[in-house]
Amino acid sequence: MTTDSSLLNSELELQQQEEMYQQLLLQTIGKMEAENPDSKVIRPQPGICVKTVSEPNKQKIFINICQSNSVPSPPELSRDELVELLQSEDPSGYRVPMSLGEPHTEVDNSSQGCTAYDVVINQDFFQRCQKDPLFQQFVILVSLEGLENKYNLELSRDWKVLKNRKFLGSVSEQNIRTKSRPVIQELQPQECFTATARRPEFTLFVEPPVGDSEYLIAEIKLSGVPSSRSLVLDVGEDRLVLTARPSLFHLDIFHPFLVDQENSMAQYNKSTEILTVTMPVVSS
Repeated sequence: MTTDSSLLNSELELQQQEEMYQQLLLQTIGKMEAENPDSKVIRPQPGICVKTVSEPNKQKIFINICQSNSVPSPPELSRDELVELLQSEDPSGYRVPMSLGEPHTEVDNSSQGCTAYDVVINQDFFQRCQKDPLFQQFVILVSLEGLENKYNLELSRDWKVLKNRKFLGSVSEQNIRTKSRPVIQELQPQECFTATARRPEFTLFVEPPVGDSEYLIAEIKLSGVPSSRSLVLDVGEDRLVLTARPSLFHLDIFHPFLVDQENSMAQYNKSTEILTVTMPVVSS
């Protein structure tokens, strides 16, 4: 039996070309990922240090509100609009982009142990808050609520801004997301903020209930919502944002887990009017 060497050479060339194509494809993908990462590391600048206590144990808590141009600025808001927002029934529709860091143990001026959190907001927005006490109070309140939601805390609203200290501890790098889902990017503040939108009842639990958590599950009661077509859901690494249009419900919560947002699933039961969001846990 004779073998056609030309056919073998042709097959070998095709195999080499395929291997070269795969190598070039991997290099191209790697370059694209390097140029467009989903997150990046930043080193924020100190801003103000806020002292409060946790409830009900009265443990000292310090919140370092820092600034960075790497954090997006919130939508433009006048002072009159802020007053109207604070007087509304649900001011949660106006969102301030921020990075909430992990708790770190520090020592205060009395050599007593305490816990500090780092919050990073847009630098220009921070400077505006410094010029107007009302905006400063607003950003402190938003920071408190963000930390409470993310770490399941209860923080006193009787806070104090330290005059001679901009930061407690050492400024550390933070990893912030640079990519968000377009469904949230396309929403304008007027669409998600209305005085009639209500915060729905919801329950968070993990599966399995004991041992290492594999899934974080959110069950959200949406009375009066006819179908999932009116729902806009965004699942982030540590945040869940839900809007039921038109102007029925709005929910924006942080949770104490990092989840796999790409493999998260949601299902709406029209009979029970409950939205179930199942999120694989990456780490807690």
